Amino acid sequence: MKKAELMDYDKALELFEPVLGFEVHVELNTKTKMFCGCANEFGQGANTNTCPTCLGLPGGLPQVNAQAIESSIRLGLALGCEIAEYSRFARKNYFYPDTAKNFQTSQYDEPIAFDGQLTIELESGRLVTVDIERAHMEDDAGKLTHVGGATGRIQGADYSLVDYNRGGVPLVEIVTQMIEGGEADSPEIGRTYVAAIREIVKALGVSNARMEEGNVRCDANVSLRPRGSNVLGTRTETKNVNSLRSVERAVRYEIQRQAALLHAGGTITQETRHWHEDTGITSAGRPKSDADDYRYFPEPDLVPVAPSREWVEELRATLPEPPAARRKRLQADWGFANLEFQDVVNSDLLDAVEATIAAGAAPQAARKWWTGEVARLANVSGVSADSLVQPAQVAALIELVVAGTLTDRLARQVLEGVIAGEGTPLEVVESRGLAVVSDDGALIAAIDEALAAQPDVLAKIRDGKVQAAGAVIGAVMKAMRGQADAARVRELVLERAGAAE
Repeated sequence: MKKAELMDYDKALELFEPVLGFEVHVELNTKTKMFCGCANEFGQGANTNTCPTCLGLPGGLPQVNAQAIESSIRLGLALGCEIAEYSRFARKNYFYPDTAKNFQTSQYDEPIAFDGQLTIELESGRLVTVDIERAHMEDDAGKLTHVGGATGRIQGADYSLVDYNRGGVPLVEIVTQMIEGGEADSPEIGRTYVAAIREIVKALGVSNARMEEGNVRCDANVSLRPRGSNVLGTRTETKNVNSLRSVERAVRYEIQRQAALLHAGGTITQETRHWHEDTGITSAGRPKSDADDYRYFPEPDLVPVAPSREWVEELRATLPEPPAARRKRLQADWGFANLEFQDVVNSDLLDAVEATIAAGAAPQAARKWWTGEVARLANVSGVSADSLVQPAQVAALIELVVAGTLTDRLARQVLEGVIAGEGTPLEVVESRGLAVVSDDGALIAAIDEALAAQPDVLAKIRDGKVQAAGAVIGAVMKAMRGQADAARVRELVLERAGAAE
């Protein structure tokens, strides 16, 4: 795919002002779908979680999921929205193979939540307030898999497969007002805003919030207007971006692409665009429709939603601590430096580290293991770190290291065993025989053997060249299969050589 001409980012900002807007789709983690009783489960066999209602077959009538309404109201409240006393569903009409009904059941002019506000903090400390126009309920589409071709897109594919399991899954779409004044921070604003939404829905417990599974997806709208102009530019909408890093990259790319095109005398097409993670570019999708094109009309098979004010206030009382306040509290409690804490946040490991500390681990040890070895193994496996191992298991592993039962090297082997399903850390230690050898007699025997094999090293140590002990320590660690405390081995080597410090 040919890469578009790009303008230098700083030059683009000299000539144009970016205007942003974001639509974040949050899949709710209800047990069943939005309008039927089919299971809301990820990863099941294709087209197994379907019924006449979510397939749009004649005679299938929808019924609203009460838990989805409750979750939507709680999310709206957490975003500072007003909750409508009366809202209703509407049919959004369009034809696409992943929408079996040929319409999406959504909300148009009467959403469940509206007029919210969310303040985010950038890495520089800059605070940006994002005005939220609405948060409305709808059902998700199915999933298309395009087979053949080089890009995985429909263009060039030999054929397409459709899985309707996701069709009908409850969604809340959160739509912002225009975001102006972002300037050079525009890409970071996109990433930070989506991260904040993700934090909120996780804290509320209304979504699994796994972006790699499509639980949270972002449509990023970008337009440019010339400096000094009050006329908005034509926007593009990069669809279904499903990682925080990709949101940032997609916004930056569109700013550079549009700036180069406009500066060369071209025009921007109002269209959807696809984000390509592998190449870091966007490509044209379809012309972007306006609301009139969807021919919205009230859904005749569903009654309006009219939550009582008493119920809304009861739900408001269930809201958790705001994520921003929680982060500040945890950083102070744990004593982490800014970079240390940011490392945990950026790795999406705040919940895992908190749970590990609650299970008895020291804060620094919890941070070290989650952002170090666990994250490394997760990266190798291509899964999220918190899905690889449980916080209680990491805490138990750390306890064995603190007790001297394991060295860090042995603990890494134990962690691999735990991940492989061999049991708890202690069970893996026992089954693999990985405990540190604490018998000084066994260590001394190995040291004497190593010293006898390296008399020149022994002479160097006795001459005061203590660093020469490293060769003996290495030989002993090898003989003990790494199951010795290197610091204790060093002490004994120096004692046996008569050169203890």
